[in-house]
Amino acid sequence: MSDSFAKQIEVSISLSGNAQMPNYATAQSAGADLCASLSEPVVIQPFARALIPTGVRIALPEGYEAQVRPRSGLAFKHGVSCLNTPGTIDADYRGEIQVLLINLGDKPFTVTNGDRIAQLVIAPCSRARFSQVAHLDETGRGTGGFGSTGL
Repeated sequence: MSDSFAKQIEVSISLSGNAQMPNYATAQSAGADLCASLSEPVVIQPFARALIPTGVRIALPEGYEAQVRPRSGLAFKHGVSCLNTPGTIDADYRGEIQVLLINLGDKPFTVTNGDRIAQLVIAPCSRARFSQVAHLDETGRGTGGFGSTGL
């Protein structure tokens, strides 16, 4: 990994079956590729979804999360993306990372063992201390929601 990243952390990984280690494709990649760990191919029909195992389990340090995000190439070329995006993996989760894929394309999509199916981004996270108040401070935007700031 490049020295240009502000901070590197140690993440312990356990692999099962024919799983592959997450891999950063380039020296400046923010996300490490997650690969399918399958004993046989999975066909995802148009507008259907499938939970794809990776065989990867991780132990994150306290104060960090892992986010499972779509791969842009799959979305652009095949209309395949991740549901529940970004999927959040908490620091205390020790189960297998699985990726919920959806085929928004017009043709069946086949996932085979070793296919790069998602990206894993490790990020620091903060916890809020929620305080109930009678009124919130006013802002220029106020209660303007969807589409209120333009097209």
